[in-house]
Amino acid sequence: MDLNKVMIIGRLTRDPEARTTPQGTPITSFSIATGRVWKDQNGVQQEKTEFHNVVAWRRLAEITAQYLAKGRQIYIEGYLQTQSWDDKTSGQKRYRTEIVAENMIMLGNKGENPVKTLAPQGEAQHPSTSSGLVNNAQEIAAPSNVTDEEIRIEDIPF
Repeated sequence: MDLNKVMIIGRLTRDPEARTTPQGTPITSFSIATGRVWKDQNGVQQEKTEFHNVVAWRRLAEITAQYLAKGRQIYIEGYLQTQSWDDKTSGQKRYRTEIVAENMIMLGNKGENPVKTLAPQGEAQHPSTSSGLVNNAQEIAAPSNVTDEEIRIEDIPF
């Protein structure tokens, strides 16, 4: 049995970047910083920050693009995905590992987290709530658990 599951809590390091695939599927990418504190062998407190690239698809992409902003604390649940490509300038093979978000919870209260409001982008939007696989910004597979559930602004808990 294999398991590819990621759960992190952190803060956005930049505003989400929303775009659509050539097929019209919404996709949003952003970065999250997580911190870790521990004591070393000498009892000195150490700190380390990790930066995680995150991508959200379809309805979750629309929601993250509309309601998240730099500095917002969130919980992300998803899976790891690694993409590879050949660098055109150096000819070397490059890799990028990212978290494909399947679930997101906004943490904290409205007063301590910045929130931005954007108008919906474009007419060709898909109201599904799950994620897909990506390779060079093109959709190559869609999950089987896609739903057409509508999320209303009244249902968002903030």
